[in-house]
Amino acid sequence: MAAVAGSERVEIFAPLSGYILPLEMVPDPVFAQKLVGDGVSIDPTSNILTAPVGGEIIQLHAAAHALTIKTAGGAEILVHIGLDTVKLGGKGFEALVHKGDSVTVGQPLIKFNADFVATNARSLLTQILVANMEAVQNIKRETGVVEEGTDVIFSFEPVKVSAATVAAVSAASQRVVSETIVIVNPAGLHARPASVLAGLARQFNCELHIQMGDKSANARSVSALMALEVAKDNKVVLVATGEDAEKAVEHIAPRLAEGLGENLEAAAAELTEEYVKAETTRAGQMAGIGASRGVAIGKVLKLRSEKYEIPEAGRGHKYEQSEFTNAAKRATLQLSSLQDKLKRAGNPERAAIFVAHAELLDDPELMELVERGIMTGKSAAFAWHAAFTTHAARLQGLNNQLLAARANDLKDLGYRVLRVLLSIEEKNYSLADKQVIVAEDLTPSNIVNIDKDLVVACCTVSGGATSHVAILARSMGLPAIVGLDPAALELEDGTLVVVDGNRGILTVEPDDNEVKIVENTMQQEEKTRDEEKSHAAETAVTTDGVEIRVVANLGDVGSADQAVELGAEGVGLLRSEFLFMNRAVAPSEDEQYTAYLAVAARMGKERPIIIRTLDVGGDKPLPYLPIPQEENPFLGERGIRVCLNRPEIFITQLRAILRVAQEYDIRVMFPMIADIEEWRQARKILHETAASMKLPMIKTGIMIEVPSAAMLADNFAAETDFFSIGTNDLSQYVLAMDRGHPKMAGKIDAMHPSILRMMSIVAEAGRKHKIEVGVCGGLASDIEGIAALIGLGINKLSVDIPVIATVKAAVRRLSASKCAELVREAIRMSDARTVRQAFKKLMESGRGEQK
Repeated sequence: MAAVAGSERVEIFAPLSGYILPLEMVPDPVFAQKLVGDGVSIDPTSNILTAPVGGEIIQLHAAAHALTIKTAGGAEILVHIGLDTVKLGGKGFEALVHKGDSVTVGQPLIKFNADFVATNARSLLTQILVANMEAVQNIKRETGVVEEGTDVIFSFEPVKVSAATVAAVSAASQRVVSETIVIVNPAGLHARPASVLAGLARQFNCELHIQMGDKSANARSVSALMALEVAKDNKVVLVATGEDAEKAVEHIAPRLAEGLGENLEAAAAELTEEYVKAETTRAGQMAGIGASRGVAIGKVLKLRSEKYEIPEAGRGHKYEQSEFTNAAKRATLQLSSLQDKLKRAGNPERAAIFVAHAELLDDPELMELVERGIMTGKSAAFAWHAAFTTHAARLQGLNNQLLAARANDLKDLGYRVLRVLLSIEEKNYSLADKQVIVAEDLTPSNIVNIDKDLVVACCTVSGGATSHVAILARSMGLPAIVGLDPAALELEDGTLVVVDGNRGILTVEPDDNEVKIVENTMQQEEKTRDEEKSHAAETAVTTDGVEIRVVANLGDVGSADQAVELGAEGVGLLRSEFLFMNRAVAPSEDEQYTAYLAVAARMGKERPIIIRTLDVGGDKPLPYLPIPQEENPFLGERGIRVCLNRPEIFITQLRAILRVAQEYDIRVMFPMIADIEEWRQARKILHETAASMKLPMIKTGIMIEVPSAAMLADNFAAETDFFSIGTNDLSQYVLAMDRGHPKMAGKIDAMHPSILRMMSIVAEAGRKHKIEVGVCGGLASDIEGIAALIGLGINKLSVDIPVIATVKAAVRRLSASKCAELVREAIRMSDARTVRQAFKKLMESGRGEQK
C-alpha cells in the first residue's frame, strides 16, 4: 500500500493509574490475540477512567464499561474496563460523558466501583487499544507503573494513504456487521455446527468473527468457536472485514440463524434425555451414569493411558513443517476410513463425529500455535502436542458440559497425529471373550475399534452422557457407564463385574444368584434377537393374514448392503441429501446417477426403491443454495418449494433418477407437498424431463407431512401412485410444536389422537383409490406405533436398518383386526399417553395376537 508516516507520533496517555501488561497476558483470547486491535492492558489502582487522547466519543456501551474515541487523525481508540463486565449490565459503572462529546486528555469519562466490579466480574484489567489498525503504524508500547493522565502507555504514527489507493484500502478494510442472530441449535455451537460454520467462513476472502456480547471468536476456528460457549437462544452477530465481507455475512448469517444444517430434533432429544448419577444399593457396587442402555457381565480389562517420549528440539522449521503436513494428511486418511466404517455399519450420522475431527486439522488457531512452535525451534511433535493439549485444557474448563466433553475429541485427534509423527502404531490390547473395558477415559476412536464379539461393555471414570464416546456406544448397542467411581481404576484385570447401563451401576464380583439372573436375562434377549434375525428375510404377515412390507430408510450408498442382509424388502426412503451435503457445489447428473445406481445394484432388481428428491430449506441449508433468512424456516422455502424455485437443480436430479429407473424399480417421491398445484407442477417437470430424454414415466408419489396434504389426501390419491407419511414433521405441524425445541421435543408424540385421525384420512384415501400407503417416520419403528399403523390400514413400514428384524417380528405377533378395533377407540381418546397405554395393554395381554 502506498502509505507514509505522519510527521508526528500520536501519544496515548494512561487513562488509569496502575501497571502496564502486554495484551498477550490478558486471559481473554479476543484481546490476547489482538482480534479487536493492538495496544496495552492496565491493571488499575484508580477508579476514574480519563481520556487517554483528545477526540470525539463515537461509541459508549450501554453497560458503560467501554467506549471509543476517534482522534483528529482518524485513529479509533477503544477503552474496555475489565473482562466480562458487560454481564454486569451497567451496575458499578457511571458514565460521565455522552456519545458525540468532544474530550481532552485527562478528562474524566467513566467512574466505577472497583470493589464491586472486581468481585462480580472476571477481572479489572483494562484494555486500551487501536481498533482500526489500518489507520496507524509503528506502534511503540511502554511498560511498568504508570500514573493516570501523566504517563504515555503507547504511541504510533498515523498513516497517510495516497489517493490512488484509497479505494483499495476501503475495500480491504470494509467492515460489515450482521443483524442480531438468535442461536437455535439445542446444544449451541458445539463441534458439528462449529465445524460447518468454520467451513463456510473459509470460503470467503475476509476476516470473519462471531461476537457475543464483548467476547468474540475467529469463525474459521472450530476450537475458538466452541470456547466462546455459545448456547441456545444466545444472541450473536457476525463481523466481517475485507474484500468479501458483505458476501460472507449475506451468505452465512441466514445459515447460522437456521442451525447450520444440524438435525435440531435429534440434537434436542439427546440433550433433553435425563442422565442421573445412580445410587448404589449394597456393598460391592460402584455408581456412575448410565450412558448406553443394556446389561452385560464380563471380566475387567483396564486400558491405561499411553506415554510418549516427545523430542523437543527440531531439525529446522522447513523439515518440521513438512513432517507435520505429511502427518496431518495421513491422519485425515485414517479418519476417512473410520467414517466409511460407520457408514457401512448404518451409522452415517455418527460418522459425522470424525468429520468434525478432520475439521480440527484445518483450525487456524490450532495451526498457528503449531507453526509458532516450529518457528521457535521445536519439533513438529512437540509443537503439535503443546497446541492440542492447550486447546483441550481450554475446552475442559468451560461451563458447558457438552462443549467440555469435546476436549476428548481434540485429544483423540491429537494423539492420532502424534502417533504418526512419532512412527508409533496404535496399541492393540489382547482381548478375550466377554471383557468389560474400564478406563479413565476413552476416545471415539477407541469405541469404534472395539470388537463387539469380545467386548460386552465399557466404563469410564471421566466423560459424560453427552460425549461422543457415549453417543457411539449407544449407536453400537454397547452398554456403557460414564462418570464412574474412580475406585474402578483400582480393579484388577480379570475381575468379574456386571455392567448395568440402564441404572449406571457396576457390580463387582457378583454372587452366583446375581450372575444367574443376569445371564438368563442376556440369554433370553440374545435368543430373541437371534430368532428375529433368523426370520428377517421372511415376509411380515399378521396373525390374521395381512401382509406388511418392511423396507429401509437409507441415508447413503454403503448402508444398502446391511439393509439387504437384515431383511429389507426395498427402500421406502432414500434421503438424497447425502449427495448434496458437505460440499461447495451441487452434485452433477453423472455423480447422482452413479450413487443411485450403486444403491440399486446393492438392493437388487426385485426390491423397489423410493428416492426422495432434495429436501432442504431453512432447517437444512446448503452453502451453494442461498435461501434468504426467514423468521420461521419450517414454514418457508423448504422441500419441494426449493426445487420448484430452482428448476436447474431439480431437473438435474430427476434426469439422474430417470436414467437409473431404466434398469431398476425406481420410484420418485416429492417432499413437503402442501397443495395440489405444487404436486402438479412437480409432476409436470418430471413428465417434461422424461419426454425430453425419450424415457417412460416412473411411479411418482408424495410425502404426507403437512396437515393440508393429509386433509386433501382424497384429491391427491386420485393422481398419485403412492403416499408415504412422514410422522415426524406431520406431528410437529399438527401439534404446533418445534421438533428441535428442547422443551417441546419430549411432548411431541405421533400417537396423539389428532395425528391418528389425520393418518386415518390418508389411509382411507389410499384404500379408496387402491394406492400404496406407507409410513417412513419414527412411528414405523415404535412397537406401540406399529400396532396403531396396522390398525389404520398402513401396508408398508419404512424403518431404520437396525430394527428391521424387530419390526417384522412385532408385525407377526399382531392381529390386524384387533389393532383396527383399538384404533377406532384410540382416535376418540384425549391424549397420546392414554393411547399408548391402551396399545401397550393390548400387546401385554395378548389381545394383539389372533389365537
